Order: sequence, then C-alpha cells, then structure tokens
Amino acid sequence: MDYQAHFLHAIDQTKKEARYRIFRELLRNHEFPKTKLIEDNSARDITLWCGVDYLGLSQHPILKKAMVRAVEDFGVGSGGTRNIGGNIHQHVLLERALAKLHQQEAALLFTSGYVANEATLKTLGHLVPGITFVSDQENHMSIIEGIRGSGGHKVIFAHNDLADLESKLAALALDAPKMIVFESVYSMSGTIAPVKEIIALAKKYQALTYIDEVHALAVYGAHGGGISELTGTAPDIDIIQGTLSKGFGLSGGYIAGNSQIIDALRLNANGFIFTTSLPPQISITALVALDLDLPPLQQQLFEVVTYLKTELIKAGLKILPSDSHIIPLWIGDATLCASASKRLLDEFAIYIQPINYPTVRRGEERFRISPTARHTLNDARQLLEALKICLL
Repeated sequence: MDYQAHFLHAIDQTKKEARYRIFRELLRNHEFPKTKLIEDNSARDITLWCGVDYLGLSQHPILKKAMVRAVEDFGVGSGGTRNIGGNIHQHVLLERALAKLHQQEAALLFTSGYVANEATLKTLGHLVPGITFVSDQENHMSIIEGIRGSGGHKVIFAHNDLADLESKLAALALDAPKMIVFESVYSMSGTIAPVKEIIALAKKYQALTYIDEVHALAVYGAHGGGISELTGTAPDIDIIQGTLSKGFGLSGGYIAGNSQIIDALRLNANGFIFTTSLPPQISITALVALDLDLPPLQQQLFEVVTYLKTELIKAGLKILPSDSHIIPLWIGDATLCASASKRLLDEFAIYIQPINYPTVRRGEERFRISPTARHTLNDARQLLEALKICLL
C-alpha cells in the first residue's frame, strides 16, 4: 500500500482548487497590528488585517504586567486536569466572574472555544435523549461537529430567518426536547442574530437556547458581555458559550448557564474531563481583563470600522451587508482571492488571509477584514488604496 499517495493526492487537490493554505510566519510584538513577517530567514514589517484580537488586548500593558506577575507567583502550568490536581483557585474565581458577566448562575472553563462548543453540544445529546438541535445554517464548524457527535436529531434553518426558524420549530412536537443553536455575530458574514426574537420563539415552542458569543465578547456591551448583554437578553438564554481568545486577547473557552446544566456538563463532558486545565496565568490575566474599561476601546474600533465600510462602498468594492465590526469583502473566486492576498502582501505589506472552502462554500471566497482598536485611520486609508489597486 502506498500510503503517501493518499496524502499527496489530498494536497494536490487543494492546489488544483486554488485553496492551498500558506501559513505566514509572524512575529507579534508590542507594535501590533504592525507585525513582522518571517520569510527566508529575514523579517519585514507588515500590517495585519485578518486577526481576531479586536480590541488589541493581547498587547494591553495592564494585562501584560498581570501575566508576568502571575507566572512569577504561580508558575507556567496547571499540573493536571480539573479532576486530578489541576483545579486551581483562579479557575474557580474566573468561572464566577464569567457567570456574573453573563448574568448566569455558573460557568465552566474549557481549553478553547472550539472545544467548549463541541464538547458541550455532544454531551447535551447524551444528557437529553431524543433532543433535536435546530441550528442556524451559518453556524461554526465546532457547533456542526458537536451536533454531529451528539447522536441527536438536527434541523437546519436559513441564516437569521425567523420565519424559517418558526416553521422548523412548529413541525416538531411541542413537548419534544429541542434546542435552538445560533451565534450572536457570524464571523464570515458579519451579521448579527435577532436574539430577542429567537428567544421569543424558543419560549413559544418550549425550546432551550444556546448562543455562541465568541466574536462579540469584549466588543459589545459595557462590560464586554456580547450581544446578549447589549440587548439585555443574557438571563433569558439557557447556555452562553464564549472564548477568551478573541476580543479578550487571551486563550481558552467557556460556557455559562444555570447551576444544574453546568454541573451536569462538568461531570459528563469528555472534552472537559480528560483535558489538562488552563495555565493559571491565563485565568489570572482574564480576571484583570474583565475589569478593564472597554467602551473607549470599542469606540476606537468602530471609528475604523465605520470609515472602512463607508469608503469601501464608495470605491465600488463589494462588501457583504455586515451589521458588526467584521467586514466581509466579496471575491467569489478562489484563484483571485489567493492572488490578491499575495499581491497585497508582496506589494503593500498588508496581510489578509484568503477565506476559501471549507470555511466558506466554493464560489463564496472572500477577505474577512478585521479592524482592531489599534488600527489607525491612516492604516485604513493605506488598506483602502491597496485594495482598489488589487481588486478594481
């Protein structure tokens, strides 16, 4: 058996479809979103426009000091799983703080947002026999994989389409177990879910609600609690899933909900039980991040977002109708997407990774432009001029 032939075929196929992904080697430092690109054993300055460090908190001086001190005081590792020697005091404090942020009774930490989604949804399928997951068409792969592994039934509703959602709910028996699973901010389209209306439908049809807030956290709400804080709906949602790795600039994921749900998941979710817990410095620094004054940074971010959206439309570049801080710039062709990305990097020192299949459907290739609070209007002007040259 020529095993290597299978791997080479898979690689060749992605190249033929112009979706072979090149991982750029970056050297992040205090100048972010300016960073250095490492190529051929040398470094050159570039500007990053495709990250998820939306408020630039990964470089916040208060957080950096907090993490350095935490390492000095507590070391660099947790020493085990939460079940066996790795249940650190700071984990407990952070879970309490996250529960408070989302106006829930309890929270549970995971090693990433992906793991939080996959492990939670998979476990819910075993805890609630016969459950049907009513899932938004644009939900993240971690949600898709979690539902797939749950053993539960799955029904897909059209993206943010309340009429289609209601029709799918009405087709299920009123007393049958069901859960609506959706995101607050969708990372590939920048759309925002109609959270209040979804909750109303859940109550009408006796469904649980599960919201993924990962791309909204820190960016929305006076305390950074996301769209559910902004809309005042957090207490009405059954499970809120989040991450520390985007707007809060750190790493790790979590869920928040009532104490019975969280305890049942703590005792049954393999993605929690069998994984070494987060390092203590992450939990300690996250607690400091939750106390930061976020609205001024949010305002800085949206100044750049508003400018770019306005000027891109004026320039005749096609952006999808995003309601959020994420700006999806439509390309629609894998080859053009890859070549434009390369040209931006080579000629203008601007890095935007092409978004292609399987992240989006074939023929829906795009750039996901992600401004941050640390980008300036001058940075935005330079990006705009470069995009005009590369795409018009």
